[in-house]
Amino acid sequence: MAEPNVQATAGRRAPDPAVEVATRAEPAPAPTPAPAAQPADATKPFAFEAPTEADTPPTTCRIDGFVMPANAKVYAAGAYAGKETDLQIDQSGHQATTIQVAVHAPDAPVVLLLGAYEPTVWSVGWTRGTRIAAVLLTGYHRQQLTGLPAAVPLLVSTYDNRGPCGYAYVGGEGSVKLNPLAREVFGRAVDVAYEARDGRAVVGRLPPGAPLVTDAAAAPVQDFQLKGVAPAGQAGIDAALRTGILRPATAADLRAWEAARQQNTGAPDVPRIEGTSAARQQSVPSRSYTVLKAFALPAGLYGAHSATFFVAPGVPAPTGNPGHSDVRFIENGRCLGVTCGMR
Repeated sequence: MAEPNVQATAGRRAPDPAVEVATRAEPAPAPTPAPAAQPADATKPFAFEAPTEADTPPTTCRIDGFVMPANAKVYAAGAYAGKETDLQIDQSGHQATTIQVAVHAPDAPVVLLLGAYEPTVWSVGWTRGTRIAAVLLTGYHRQQLTGLPAAVPLLVSTYDNRGPCGYAYVGGEGSVKLNPLAREVFGRAVDVAYEARDGRAVVGRLPPGAPLVTDAAAAPVQDFQLKGVAPAGQAGIDAALRTGILRPATAADLRAWEAARQQNTGAPDVPRIEGTSAARQQSVPSRSYTVLKAFALPAGLYGAHSATFFVAPGVPAPTGNPGHSDVRFIENGRCLGVTCGMR
């Protein structure tokens, strides 16, 4: 999730010139009666939830009005992903990450090419004497920037917003796109690329203990969380546990689901077998929860963040993207999810 700043509003064009009025005189239309005033007691409050504002990409792969300083340096920074958070800044189903960028380059103006694959909030700081002349922000999913003054020219181009520059990021297959992208926007290749580690990247050689500054009006990372959307990953599960939507699953839930599965889906009729391997088969999977009420699955349930959800009888199926999780219905033994039968 000031001029010349090309952000989400980039690509807007001035209204078309007015059409020339015909010189031939036309009869004036008859006056239209004014509509009757709406009685004050015929209205009521109108509850309206405005949709999340979509990013509007620029129409061309350039920063309008920006002139590249002759002695400027082009520095790239980023990674496939930054530091994990429980924030959701887009509808990709991926948890947002964060990357802090510290810039120390007092000898020449700097243009930054910042890129990550995962949805990312970038926070930028710099040393006194460093001048950041422009920023190209790019990636596969949504990218957001905080910390720079609004007067710094900014171009945002991602795969998700169908940006005209495409996307790139530092590391892996994203790195091969860095130089072509820098040449197209800034007219020259990247001088140096810095890979972020643990959500931090240092551009230049930062002296030990050097003080850094950022824009006084910088928005905190939490402000980029989508409004009305539950936290992602384990934070979303924990919130549902606190409100009674979920509870930890029990061995009784597992046995009830297995009995329904055997009865309704033709599962093999296997007797209980004593022994270590059989005990593992009968144990409740780790990170298992029982759904007791209507529930929207949080984003980011992939890999180690995946879980097993048992749906109590009479409870509607959870909504949202299960990721690598599976959803088991105690009522009929069904299982939905890419990992069904693998756990």
